[in-house]
Amino acid sequence: MVKKILLSLLIISTIGQAEEGMWLLSQLDQLPLKNAGFELDADDIYHPEKPSISDAIVWLGGCTASFVSPDGLILTNHHCAYSAIQRASTPEKNFLAAGFLASNRSEEMEAIGMNAYCLKTIKDVTEEVLQDCDGLDDPVLYDKKITANITSIVDQIEGDREDVAAKITSNYEGKLYLLYIYNKYQDVRLVYAPPQDIGKFGGEIDNWMWPRHTGDFTFLRAYMAPDGSGQKFNEMNVPLKPKQYLKVAKQPIQEDDLTFILGFPGKTYRYRTSSPVDWNLTFGFPFRIKNYAEIIALLDSVTQNDKAGQLKVTSRRSSFSNSKKNAEGQLESMTKGKFLEKKLAFEAEFSAFLQENPELNDQYGMILSEIDAQYEDYKSDREKRSTLNLYRNASGVLPQIARDIVLTLKEREKPEEERNPDFTERSVEKKLKRLHLQYYNYYPATDKALLTAFLKKVLRLPGNQRVDGLSSILPKGEKSIASFIETAFEKSQLKDVEYAKSLYTKKSIEVEALGEPLIQLALTLYPELDLMDERTDDFSARIMELRKHYMSALLAWKGTEFYPDANSSMRFTYGHIAGYSPADGILYTPFTTLSGVVDKHTGEWPFNVPEKLSEAYNEKDFGKWLDVDNNDISVNFLHRCDITGGNSGSPVMNARGELIGLAFDGNWEALTGDWQYDYDIQRTISVDIRYVLFIVDKVAESSYILNEMKL
Repeated sequence: MVKKILLSLLIISTIGQAEEGMWLLSQLDQLPLKNAGFELDADDIYHPEKPSISDAIVWLGGCTASFVSPDGLILTNHHCAYSAIQRASTPEKNFLAAGFLASNRSEEMEAIGMNAYCLKTIKDVTEEVLQDCDGLDDPVLYDKKITANITSIVDQIEGDREDVAAKITSNYEGKLYLLYIYNKYQDVRLVYAPPQDIGKFGGEIDNWMWPRHTGDFTFLRAYMAPDGSGQKFNEMNVPLKPKQYLKVAKQPIQEDDLTFILGFPGKTYRYRTSSPVDWNLTFGFPFRIKNYAEIIALLDSVTQNDKAGQLKVTSRRSSFSNSKKNAEGQLESMTKGKFLEKKLAFEAEFSAFLQENPELNDQYGMILSEIDAQYEDYKSDREKRSTLNLYRNASGVLPQIARDIVLTLKEREKPEEERNPDFTERSVEKKLKRLHLQYYNYYPATDKALLTAFLKKVLRLPGNQRVDGLSSILPKGEKSIASFIETAFEKSQLKDVEYAKSLYTKKSIEVEALGEPLIQLALTLYPELDLMDERTDDFSARIMELRKHYMSALLAWKGTEFYPDANSSMRFTYGHIAGYSPADGILYTPFTTLSGVVDKHTGEWPFNVPEKLSEAYNEKDFGKWLDVDNNDISVNFLHRCDITGGNSGSPVMNARGELIGLAFDGNWEALTGDWQYDYDIQRTISVDIRYVLFIVDKVAESSYILNEMKL
């Protein structure tokens, strides 16, 4: 098999190269779809004015989904609905463990906190975003002006409407800005979620691994007000009527079949230089792995034999675990594959090209060394900044709320010209409307443990990175932590969400006078956090300007069109069903089956096969979902689509645009896929639609869903 790491580590990817790319919808008509085997035209997949497959694709704010009926029925991954299922659960009625099934629409349950976004318009707004930026030589001021322009455009579009959302994405490191306008539907309900013994079969052990046997799917439904607006949960709301919905493929899939995906990939780094690669290999990945492992162990220890506690932290624990394992995979893949060395070799080629072109060398000859210098300077206090960042996402629910209250009040009190351009009263209002969702994760014991661990990490920072001011609340250093924690949580009124909301309207001097210990901690840390944010903003603005020049140089070198890095906008990718060889003497075939699920059964989580599923297998009660060639049920499959985080739940379609599965993961050996594409190794792992429907039919016994999908 010929190695096809396109154009040296995929630094550039040309239109016309197959099997790679997260393509903008505007680039579809430039791709060789017919040559690849598509029975569709580009206009069938996306058209700005007439119904197309893209109208069936739903953004969930962090995952992807699709409409699968004319009445707003939505199919996505189980892990994408995980937080909503958790919020609806109690230790006595745990829908994560047991699953949830509505037998009619009156039984469908509010998916608390979930919204469904349907793409309405895409527009090039580069000129508007860059308005009044000419002449701003300081990259920080330039970046602030762009952010202010984006905020202004978005606010004008959204206005006071809660059912309209606007998002502007930067493409090609700020060379192209695209505006995406969505209809936002705020009434999303749970229809069917399988038990976790199906939806998370294999748990963290199997995460990112092949062979995989996970039924990672959940059915939801989007509702709208009778007038068509996307109002919040209300009994008077009616099922949404989408412009388009996907139909299930009539024929089973086979090896070498063409597949494609429309979804919302989150973030990739395909055009980055060796500096961030070195940063992550030497610091970023190891820091994440070490600290997240400690957090996971802490959560497990505190909630051992405590079902209520386990339920409260399960969503966050899952997120930490997924992120940790992803970092482990990237570190291993980059190290084994000598990724940094290959990046450096590419940059040597790039520099040689510039040397041969004096005019270009005058423009871009110093670009790599300037990027290196920015990273070198940014290293000086990286441990301090990374540790303080744990306050943002790993110090407990109430401490994080206290931190956000203080940052909001302090930002409001700055002169307008010094404020973060992202800060507006409208952004604060949006935040307050979702504040209550954080409390679904609040558990006193884990909050205390997380804050204790964070404070110990801060106090143990090396001398040149110490955090000033903590002696005022921790006079005896680490010996003071236990008493501070007990007093802080005993006295804190932040447990009341309405009280917390009320503090956002006060002045910082007023909240300081309240004597709220968690607020006092946030006020003490604020000067350091503010300096950290300023330093990060300065670095980001300068590095963005340099990356823009680097992108121009790459274009001058390669002279081709290519796809931009992922940024949570809708993208198209395609490829064929295929296995792979992860190592010498090992060949992975592209399908797993129900027999493989049963073979993994141990009777204990995460490899417990539910009784109904086991019965169906033993009785060979496969119905119309049987894969005749294997005399079994196809469960998961591998294919060459180019995806990343955010694509979870994306529908997988065949050459005719029919639904054949749901993407839910990538493979361990190719976790460097955010940085490069490898034709031989990189695969998407998807759940076969036949397994989804088999579970609905034989385990859930839901004729309600099957009838609606005309099956």
